Order: sequence, then C-alpha cells, then structure tokens
Amino acid sequence: MISNLRKAVRLPQQRRRGVDLSHPARSPLGTAVVNCAVYEKGVRQPGDHPAEDAVRRVRESKDGFVWIGLHEPSEQEFAGIAELFGLHPLAVEDAVHAHQRPKLERYDSSLFTVFKTVCYVEHDRLTETSEVVDTGEIMVFTGADFVITVRHGGHGSLGPLREQLESEPEQLAVGPSAVLHAIADLVVDDYLDVAAAVQDDIDDVESEVFAESPRRTGSGERRGGAKGSGTGAGRIYQLKRELLELKRAVAPLGGPLHALATRPMALVDPHITTYFRDVSDHLERVTEQITAFDELLNSILQAHLAQVTVAQNEDMRRISAWVAILAVPTMVCGIYGMNFEHMPEKHWTFGYPLVMAVTLTLCFLIHRGFKRNGWL
Repeated sequence: MISNLRKAVRLPQQRRRGVDLSHPARSPLGTAVVNCAVYEKGVRQPGDHPAEDAVRRVRESKDGFVWIGLHEPSEQEFAGIAELFGLHPLAVEDAVHAHQRPKLERYDSSLFTVFKTVCYVEHDRLTETSEVVDTGEIMVFTGADFVITVRHGGHGSLGPLREQLESEPEQLAVGPSAVLHAIADLVVDDYLDVAAAVQDDIDDVESEVFAESPRRTGSGERRGGAKGSGTGAGRIYQLKRELLELKRAVAPLGGPLHALATRPMALVDPHITTYFRDVSDHLERVTEQITAFDELLNSILQAHLAQVTVAQNEDMRRISAWVAILAVPTMVCGIYGMNFEHMPEKHWTFGYPLVMAVTLTLCFLIHRGFKRNGWL
C-alpha cells in the first residue's frame, strides 16, 4: 500500500518534468535547435536570436552569455555552431554520436561535460521483461560567454530548468558555470528519484519472496516461469540488470563532479565550486544506495533459490513416502505371485482376506507415521 502511494505521488512529478521542447511546434529556430537565448546580468533578453547575432551581441557588450539548446543534432546541423564557438572536433564528435560515459574534458576555451540522464519507467507490476530505467544523455559545452547543451533521448528536457533559472537572475548573473551546476544538480536529483522508485520495486519483490511458503514458491516458480509474472529468479535478475544500467549512469560521474568541486578551473566561478560539493555529496549518497540495492538483491535471490530448494526437498520426501507405502502391497503381491505349491495359507479359505487386511494395516501404519513426521 505504501509503495502504491509513493507511485501515485511520483507520477505527477514526472509528468511535470516531461516537457519536451524538441517538438517542432516549440522549435522555431530549427529541428535541432530548441532554444537560443541571450542573458545579460542574469536577465534573458527578449526575442529569438540566431546564433551568430547572439554571439556578436554578447561579445560586444562583454556582459552576459548565450545559451543554445539542441536536441539530437546531426553533424551538418552542429557543424556551424561548432565552428562559430571554436569547439574541439573530438568533443563535437562525442556530442553528435552520443553513447558516451559521464566525463569532464578541459580544452583551451571550453569545458565539455557529459551527463547520463535517467528516468523511471512506470509499470503496474514488475515482470521478467519490464523496463525499469530508461537512460539518455546531456552534453554541456561551457565557455567564457556561452553554454551549449546537447540532449539525447526522449526525456531530460531542460525547459523547466531554464524557466527556473530565469526566475533567479542573481544566479544566472554568475555566468555559464551557474548553468552547468544547475544541470548537474538536476541530473543528480533525478538519480535520487529513480533510486527511490527502484527501492519500491525491490521492497515489493522482497515482500513477495518472503511472504510465500516454500511449497507455494516451488509450484509458483513453475507456473510463473511460463507467463513471466510470478515471483521468480527471472524478475530478480531483470531488476539487477536495470540496477546495473542505473549504476553505469551514476558511478562514472563521481570523478567529474569531484574535479568540479575541488579543482580550481578558469571557466568555473569559485562561488559555484561550493555548490558542486553539495551535488557531489548527493551523488555519493546515490552510489551508496545502488551498492546496497545490489547486495540486497543478491540476498533476495539467494533466499528465493533456498526456498525453491526446500520446496523440491519436500516434494522428494512426499514422493519417497508414497513409494514406501506402495512398497508393502508390491512386496506381498510379489511373494504370492511366485509359482510354488507349498506356500503359507495358500489353500486356506480366509487366506486372501487375511493377506489384504495385513497389507492395508501396514500401509495405514506407514502412512500415519509419515503424516506425524510431516512427510505427507
């Protein structure tokens, strides 16, 4: 019940964040350019500016920066912007082709930062094929008077973040490094939200595993395996795979954030460095959570396999008990089925009823003994 309430609260929050500014109706500057804005003293200047005009205006005033947002640009679409701002070819190649691990690279006139974005995929019930974590990427070029963000994937829109920063002009007045910090903070906050959602799934699996009796676990494993909906090893392995996907996004970011929080950089305002320390602390917290989740899933998997083993042992004991019971009539029939003339009670009128009575009595006593010992 608690996990259901958490999901109900979490869903509206994710819907509010899911604003996709890459839609053509909201991209008047082109299919890849989501937004191009000029900020002077932390205040956004009115109008939509082409990149060339925005750069010229900022460099003439020497008091502001330009923020260009792109969504999955092609090489041709990004070539003009890369030449205009003098971006390094290796960083441009990474930004266009994506599928990069989180990193921080310093060039002569810019910083290139890669963030892995994550999104929790809502589902009614975890199955063996459920997708739990969806990933994307945000690349950030930071210079003295520009910020270029390149987003890959269907989530992680920066539109709400841009609006939030514009409502705090004193923060934007610090410069491009303030935008870099805000993006890092947003990405790590999403890590925290996804980790909390994954914890709900782990709690559900754990409750179901330990709530099932060994007998039900053994039979449910066979029935659930075919449909993919039972509490089986498949569901736990699927959750471990999705947790590994989250770990690949979170763990490599520790080095870049640590560098931003501890090393003086020409393009990062010293005032912002303190804020990066807070983001780095949050990232360490998520990393510790993921490590704990992985260990917990290992324990749950071992417990589940132990329950399956117990169920199989009980089945074997039950089968062995019935074999022992059926061994009595089998033995009697085998003895009296031999072709000997002189056998006890063979020609006696009450011989057959007596043998049947003795056989049934022995079967009853053996069955009662197994029942008392819990074998049946």
